[in-house]
Amino acid sequence: MKQIAFYIGSLSKGGSERTFVNLAEYFFDQGYKVTIVTQYKKENEYTYREGIERILSDLTEEETTKSRILNFIGRYQKLRKIWKRVKPDVILSCIGKNNLMSVASALGLKSRTVVSVVGEPSEEYPTKGMRLLANILFFFAKGVVVKTTDAMLFFPGFIRRKSIVMKNSLNPSFIRETYHGKRDATIISVGRLDSNKNQTILIHAFAKLSHDYPEYRLILYGEGEDRKKLEEMVKTLGMANKITLPGTIENVAETIYKAGIFVLTSNTEGMPNALIEAMALGIPSISTNCPCGGPRDLIQNYENGILIPVNDAKQLEKELRVLIENPELAEKIGRNATKVQRDLSPNVINKSWETYFKGLMNRG
Repeated sequence: MKQIAFYIGSLSKGGSERTFVNLAEYFFDQGYKVTIVTQYKKENEYTYREGIERILSDLTEEETTKSRILNFIGRYQKLRKIWKRVKPDVILSCIGKNNLMSVASALGLKSRTVVSVVGEPSEEYPTKGMRLLANILFFFAKGVVVKTTDAMLFFPGFIRRKSIVMKNSLNPSFIRETYHGKRDATIISVGRLDSNKNQTILIHAFAKLSHDYPEYRLILYGEGEDRKKLEEMVKTLGMANKITLPGTIENVAETIYKAGIFVLTSNTEGMPNALIEAMALGIPSISTNCPCGGPRDLIQNYENGILIPVNDAKQLEKELRVLIENPELAEKIGRNATKVQRDLSPNVINKSWETYFKGLMNRG
């Protein structure tokens, strides 16, 4: 029986973690032995199929010392021992330092290591030292997976030659009939409340147009370190009765199913799950044309969505007005967007991963 190991920091609720769990369950359902290795275990995590093994690689309290160097060596040795015991045919890691650690800890072993760069590479590897280390270690990886062609161009040629672009699969709960009735007078955003997601420009844009469309409400779903800052901004603008921040929600597809407009205002994104999911539901969507090009790969402007410059509240306000005042255009954009249900269905994307992994295993 072939074995696949997935290595990530934790299974806390986020786009990358959900993609990993979905992929792990797919391989398990196909008859592979699947192991998920995480450094940490957190309270609010995704669940996974019974039968998938979960291993924690972090040092226990007894194993931890006062020396950062010794602790690093300890984590490296512990992870290497896990690989030696599990003997996976393929190790798939994702995000920044996890990728570096997975390759380093598997050097000289028979496992084929694949690293996944899920976001803007310059943010996952922000310093010259990390970039140098990534270039050195990725040389030893069997494969490098990126989400966009732009992300691939970040790396030197010898890494690009072993790289492949692989989009995220759509969460199955978003594969459903498109809502055909009159949509709610809501503008929504789904994602972590932080500086990169940049919900501040959405709040400012909405505040500018709210008096012209008094029936509309803005709802920011998600949690994060910017919550208090955003709440203060809403209060200062006198928008507390028009803008709500309900936090993280469980049944996202059901909750946003009838939403009027979806907005993604990120400064950077890989392949944004929240945008994919909104498009799948037929919600007319506006997104920043941010690096490393994920929204641009998904959206044909004014055909299945609308792209705006990063950090441009004025242009966002303009495009929101266009969608509100032109329901036929909004309906057309939403209808065309639902094609991602077909293009990014789990059957299509997961099968691509399996074909890719089989190719690596057959090459030895």
